[in-house]
Amino acid sequence: MIYMDAAATAPPRQEVLDMISPLLTRDFGNPASHHEAGHQAKRAADWARTQVAATFGVAPEEIYFTSGGTEGANTAVIGGALGNPRGRVVVASAIEHPAVLEACNYLVAFHGFTLRVIPVTHEGIVDLDAARELIDSSVAVVSVMAVNNEVGTVQPVVQIAALAHAAGALMHTDAVQAAGWLDLASLAQVVDALSISGHKLGALKGSGALYLSARHRFVPLLHGGGQQSGMRSGTENPAAAVGIAVALQLCAQQHDQGLGDGFAGYLIDRITGALESKFPGSVQLTGDREQRVGGIVSFVFPRTAGETVLIELERKGVLCSSGSACAAGSTDPSPVLTAMGYEAELAHTAVRFSFGRGMKENEISQVASTVIAVLSKLLV
Repeated sequence: MIYMDAAATAPPRQEVLDMISPLLTRDFGNPASHHEAGHQAKRAADWARTQVAATFGVAPEEIYFTSGGTEGANTAVIGGALGNPRGRVVVASAIEHPAVLEACNYLVAFHGFTLRVIPVTHEGIVDLDAARELIDSSVAVVSVMAVNNEVGTVQPVVQIAALAHAAGALMHTDAVQAAGWLDLASLAQVVDALSISGHKLGALKGSGALYLSARHRFVPLLHGGGQQSGMRSGTENPAAAVGIAVALQLCAQQHDQGLGDGFAGYLIDRITGALESKFPGSVQLTGDREQRVGGIVSFVFPRTAGETVLIELERKGVLCSSGSACAAGSTDPSPVLTAMGYEAELAHTAVRFSFGRGMKENEISQVASTVIAVLSKLLV
């Protein structure tokens, strides 16, 4: 079985499990407790915060550990908007994760904000000209993801952040799918808030990390004992924090080694080349061919049903998805593909392949061969 759904969740890395095991068994204390068990747990949490801060290129006191990407995005968008009283408008792209769009909708419904949505091109990239028109002095927060979770396109975060800051707004980027593929320090340098999720990296589900710039005020979502400088109350989870720190270190090492960098292009060329030669018009890559990360490839297969393709691939030992796991069970077409201009019928044929840097070359080759064989059978 070859797992090609890492954008939904990645398997926990063995190195992560080895590092956190003592924190779940021997060193299980509450970091806020004033005894040796608590001190040991606090040292682990502090180490993790320092390591993540170094990866982001920010100060340790600007790093907060969360329950995942959703909490991080909500904290940045809602907390930033309520803590920045200058405007009552939030701006997000049309292809943001629901964690961002629903946070914006909450501000609209309960706090009187207005949401402005930046359209994207057919290639799945934010329209910068439209962004210039939508971002003005009335905007409190702008949120644009670094990498789209369905089609893998890299967004112009640097340019969007410049527009936001010129207008006096805060800038958040959802870097959940960027972690492990892009340099997070370069992103953090140009934004005011950046959120990631641990389980996309090989750390634990229910874990996340959030950078909030100390230059700005963010209103906390959780209130209680005042942990994490009052920004994220609740008993800290040193094991989850250490897991993220270790996973980020491993991703950085694999990035330096160039592991997996050419696999997306290989998969695209093999599948499109073989199918187009046999069945012209049978496959389309979604998202820009070049401006993408190496771990997400999505196709639409006209004249097929996406669910049928998924079932046949699973029978052949390849596990993948039709898009975001957060929309699983919905009969509606992908909002991302719809925003990119795909008709509903075609959007329903989408299949996403996503993987981490630990994927092996022979596995990618096997996946390409399996996809070609399955589609060739379905298209006859």
